Amino acid sequence: MPAPVFRFTAELQSRRRLGLTATLVREDGLERDVFSLVGPKRYDVPWRELESRGWIASAECCEIRIPLPQEQRLEYAVAGGRAKFRIASENVLKLDMIKLLLKKHEMDQILIIGQYIEQIEILAAEVRAPVIMGKTPSEERDKLYELFRQGHHKLLVVSKVANFAINLPDANVAIQISGTYGSRQEEAQRLGRILRPKTDGSMAHFYTLVTSNTREQEFARNRQLFLTEQGYRYTTRDAAEVYKEES
Repeated sequence: MPAPVFRFTAELQSRRRLGLTATLVREDGLERDVFSLVGPKRYDVPWRELESRGWIASAECCEIRIPLPQEQRLEYAVAGGRAKFRIASENVLKLDMIKLLLKKHEMDQILIIGQYIEQIEILAAEVRAPVIMGKTPSEERDKLYELFRQGHHKLLVVSKVANFAINLPDANVAIQISGTYGSRQEEAQRLGRILRPKTDGSMAHFYTLVTSNTREQEFARNRQLFLTEQGYRYTTRDAAEVYKEES
């Protein structure tokens, strides 16, 4: 509602207004505008309480920190702020960790979610998975989502188009490889993609791959803030530790 393109809806003639959201948080601080545009907050419930009641799946959140390749460290050191973040986000060593996680969860329904188009196209080719981006025609998106729901595809690589309003109830693993800076809302939206209750009562797993000691790690701390306020706990692990455990 606070976004300029949506604010005008508050001017539509109506007797009642009701706003529903899982993520009443914005990085520009305009979430307070919701109360003047819609009305006061009447009800709020922590996600973990919904989990305990069985309305959403239980989830484990894990941040895996991956070193920056030696050959990119000079490039990173002399880059500007935005360039630093992108270099860290597109760390090529993330691919090896993704392959390890895919092997670990080979029986699961997996979403790999990223921010940068070139990154997700390269990744999709490497893991031989279908990819959905903003330019993907609606008919093709619907077909791929349906094949995923039916279990014909167990892996989808998606851009930020998957942040919103997709119905993939059996998705139980999400691997986030890059995101929109420190957006807490996006972090929550992406976790939400795997929180539909599972028919077998199994747990969901949310992995965030972050380049250690970089701007990306700094932004990751802010991204996790909303979820920690909801009662979630992130386990932080170094890549070397994960490789050792899974080898």
